[in-house]
Amino acid sequence: MNWRYVVLSDQISFMDLVELTKRIQAKELSSVEVTRHQIDRIDSLDGSLKSFILKTPELALQQARQVDDEIMRGEKKGPLHGAPLGIKDLCWVKGVTATGGMPLHAEFVPREDGTVVRKLRNAGAIFLGMLRMTEGAFADHHPDVPSPVNPWGSSHWTGVSSSGSGVATAAGLCFGSIGSDTGGSIRFPSVANGLTGLKPTWGLVSRYGAYELAATLDHLGPITRTAADAAAMLGAMAGADVKDPTASLREVPDYLATIGDGIRGLRIGIDASWNARGTDEDTLAMLSGMIGLVTELGGVVKAIRFPDETAMIKNWLPLCGVEAAVAHQSTYPAQKLRYGAPMAGLLDLGLRLSAVDYQRMILDRISFRGQLDAVFQDIDLILAPAQPIGSPTNDRMKDLGTDPDFNADMLRFTAPFDMSGHPTITLPGGLTTEGMPIGFQFVSDHFNESLLFRAAHAVQQASDWHRRRPAEYLAASIP
Repeated sequence: MNWRYVVLSDQISFMDLVELTKRIQAKELSSVEVTRHQIDRIDSLDGSLKSFILKTPELALQQARQVDDEIMRGEKKGPLHGAPLGIKDLCWVKGVTATGGMPLHAEFVPREDGTVVRKLRNAGAIFLGMLRMTEGAFADHHPDVPSPVNPWGSSHWTGVSSSGSGVATAAGLCFGSIGSDTGGSIRFPSVANGLTGLKPTWGLVSRYGAYELAATLDHLGPITRTAADAAAMLGAMAGADVKDPTASLREVPDYLATIGDGIRGLRIGIDASWNARGTDEDTLAMLSGMIGLVTELGGVVKAIRFPDETAMIKNWLPLCGVEAAVAHQSTYPAQKLRYGAPMAGLLDLGLRLSAVDYQRMILDRISFRGQLDAVFQDIDLILAPAQPIGSPTNDRMKDLGTDPDFNADMLRFTAPFDMSGHPTITLPGGLTTEGMPIGFQFVSDHFNESLLFRAAHAVQQASDWHRRRPAEYLAASIP
């Protein structure tokens, strides 16, 4: 092959995904050499970060050789062609063990790709391995499974449940990853690790071939370092699926085609009282700066009243428990001793719920969704925190999943949008006084992800928070 080789420095691991694949497709970089570099980086650094539960170097190199061959033949499959990605352990990859964060499933080897994995494979992506996650995609890691380590600071929370996805992407071990969000599990790791995460409209991305936590709350989406990279991934992941009848039949837009259209004239809704409720000073200062930036970019800030989310916060845990109990009925409670305490507690809660209480929650949820839909009649986007605490320590988060009041506090800005199915994009907006990343989210009406990407890209073109990297891993030297 007549590649114009360059010496691969460690800095290439932090290149934007869309820039990397352009260079691969222009034959400035070899997909095989980039993939080897990433494999070496994972081998060198992930012993301390613990983001991968299973590495797949043979598969990755096989896929990379195929990419190089395709490009030499003049084939170009789009912006993911040649992109080394990490796969959350939730998703099926044919022939690769998928545990869902549960030792109970340690012997499960899928015989087919899940739909999202198949679509990414068809788009020319390269799979570096399976990324660690919390048990069953709930609040905490199984006691027998090591927890990933935040590359910005080992004493700080990585976000859950897509913890490995956030850590690997932030540390430059992959160029993007799959996450899932049932109560905040794309947004929490994105905030914690200084990343961009897209929780799509419920139904935009098929859930076939992914372990369920709660069927009507689960969303699969990308975790990346930029809005453009997330747009590239979502464009490949989204769309109809005959194996998932809940997947939308809508045509998937070219999100990258309109990402540069800016936000001039867009109406940005702000509920200052809701945003401030229980929110720490670092996050409030960051939000103030973002509101100022959005205004400078031509956005029209409008005061709104966010619908009362009290019932959504109160109902999220038992509703999730009911749906999780259905998903785990073949192994729980029959194998209860193989479950960790938080996950077992969630399932027990679901099993105790009465049908009358469940129906009341369904009606509350329908009402809230309608009220939130009405808000979007007068605005284009909502700007809000993604979590109330800028960058909590691991010690502060130890009661997540077991303390109902603390759960409610943490879920205030995330769970309502899982309950309603509205899409959100989370992106970094600053640093705490301790130098840890903090972030915020834009929210749009259903199936308006293009608007989210426009807003996020505009902010990222006018700021550099998404360019900040954990210094230790930015400077890491790979033997």
